[in-house]
Order: sequence, then structure tokens, then C-alpha cells
Amino acid sequence: MHSTDNIQYALETTRVLLEPDRRIDTFGDTRFEFLLLSELMDRTGEIRVRTGEVEAMRPRILRPESMQEIELEGFGDKARERMEALLEKLKAEGKDLAFLRYGFRFRSGKVHEEIVHDTLDAVRERVLEEARRTGNPAQAIIEGVDDAWEVSIFKFAFEMIRQSLPINRFDLHRRGLL
Repeated sequence: MHSTDNIQYALETTRVLLEPDRRIDTFGDTRFEFLLLSELMDRTGEIRVRTGEVEAMRPRILRPESMQEIELEGFGDKARERMEALLEKLKAEGKDLAFLRYGFRFRSGKVHEEIVHDTLDAVRERVLEEARRTGNPAQAIIEGVDDAWEVSIFKFAFEMIRQSLPINRFDLHRRGLL
């Protein structure tokens, strides 16, 4: 399991290089595609490129229940512990994600990995150029830490919640649901 320092380091160094053009839909599920770049810890000039999907389920009005309901399919034994550590850290910082309940499906079974032999700068520029060229509105490009890559994906998901919350709250209020 990663130490609190390792999780903190992953949170501090993770950067979303390209955000999706959309936010989490208020009245339907939303699928985001991610491309995660990370330098291999013990080798220079080798970048791991992970691609996969994160599905955000339609937000629901929160009842006092835990975020333990977030599904983590195929991530392995440590992913739940890492997510719990991140949630504890957010609570300790006074972050409030608790107005609406956002359900996510993290499906690592659909994560594909490849090793690219080049510098991080060169790989970053190529994937950003390709993303601009294709214009996929659901794509996120993230740069993170290789051994704690799940933390980078969780950070992206929580950032999508933070950005979507005001829009979702407005939509629900407008329909008289809040």
C-alpha cells in the first residue's frame, strides 16, 4: 500500500493536460476517455501510456451514505485502500463533495498500456496534437505518477465532480428536485 506521502505526491504532481469539453450530465450517464502519461520510475526515456474509460453515472440527490459504493472493477487489491486514503485526505482538508452523490465505474479491465521510448515532453506534445486533431469531446489527457496511477484517475474524477456540481445543482433546482 502506498504511504500518505506517496498519495500526496501523486496528488500534487498529477496534471490534467486536456479536460473533456463536457461535464457530468445531470440526467444521464457520462463516459470519459482518459489517456494517462507517466514516466517509468526506474528507467529514463520510457513513458507508459494508459488508455481507458471512466463512466460517471447520473448524479443522485445525496442521502447520508458513504462513498464506499463507488465501483472499482479490476483495479486490484490496493485501489480501494488508495481511494479511501484519498477520501480521508479530502475530508481532513474540509472538502465537501456531499451535496449530490456521484457514482463512478472505474473499469481497469478496459485499460490498455504501452511503453513508448521517448521523452515525456515529446510524448506529451504528440498526444496533445493528436487530441486537438481528432477533437474528441469526451477525452482527458492526464500526466501522473506511474506506480500510483489510480490516484491520478481518482483525482481527475473528483475534479469532474467539482466542476459539474454547480451545473447539476442548477439543473435539479430548475426542475424542482432540490
